Amino acid sequence: MLDKIKNLNPKSKKEVLVIIDSNSVIYRAYHALPKLTNKKGELVNAVYGFLLVFFKAIKDFHPDFIAAAFDLPLPTFRHKKYDGYKANRPKAPEDLRSQMPIVKEFLNVFSVPVFEKEGFEADDIVGTIVQSTEKKKEPPEIIILSGDLDSLQLVDYRTKVYALRKGIKDIILYGEEQVEEKFQGLKPKQLLDFKSLRGDPSDNIPGVKGIGEKTAIELILEFGSLENIYKKIEKKSGDLKIKKRIKDLLIEYKEQAFLSGFLAKLEKNVPIDFSLENCMWLNFDIEKATRLLEKFEFYSLIKRLPEIKKREEDVVRENLKLL
Repeated sequence: MLDKIKNLNPKSKKEVLVIIDSNSVIYRAYHALPKLTNKKGELVNAVYGFLLVFFKAIKDFHPDFIAAAFDLPLPTFRHKKYDGYKANRPKAPEDLRSQMPIVKEFLNVFSVPVFEKEGFEADDIVGTIVQSTEKKKEPPEIIILSGDLDSLQLVDYRTKVYALRKGIKDIILYGEEQVEEKFQGLKPKQLLDFKSLRGDPSDNIPGVKGIGEKTAIELILEFGSLENIYKKIEKKSGDLKIKKRIKDLLIEYKEQAFLSGFLAKLEKNVPIDFSLENCMWLNFDIEKATRLLEKFEFYSLIKRLPEIKKREEDVVRENLKLL
């Protein structure tokens, strides 16, 4: 499947940036794997699962650059706008939160920079990094590694989302074609309008009450965007192809629709100190990585380190050839 979607392989001259939506991957790993503990009794299943996915991404994509985005446990600008944002989510258990610093420790050993910013979510940082690379003369291919589908609105000709579907082994790479297939013809840039109408129960984004997934897709395919839908309604055109019940719902919940769009839209101008060059993936210390894996008793992963190190060295050699 990968070969059908991308021009991402060890011999490609196109540079590759992997951006990790870290919290979502850690959360998925925590719930997918059994309660794995070390000899000290520390729960480390989320860390182990994260590393499994991290190693797989390196194997599949041979990244030249890697960056990791994290949430901070503080209210964001969305919470300030709407008190109900993510209000239905239970607080993360302590044994999950305690694994976050360990993941960051591993990322540090593997020379992967971490980005986080008060008031913003990891998804916003991902969007900011994607936009920042557009200014490059030859922007890299981008793979967003995520445990959810919130980043699909970023998919375009060079950006794809490597999303965990079930557990941590069932992973799909979403390009433009795969997004359109999943959402019955909607393009990635239209997913924001889709969420504005449909809402997103997982984040408690309300959408338009009474409009489900099927109707939301039909409306956007017919009118192109949320803005166009309301322009047509306000013109009171006689040939408006919207059932009266749906039209009444759209009018009644207009403010809620645009609020939902605000909540679902990824911020792409987070003030972070990002430089693509500083995310170049090279020269991680295999001995330090081995010691850290031993500390947490991830012995099976130690056996895979030489392969991961070779991937890194192969990428470095290829880049040197292009200089």
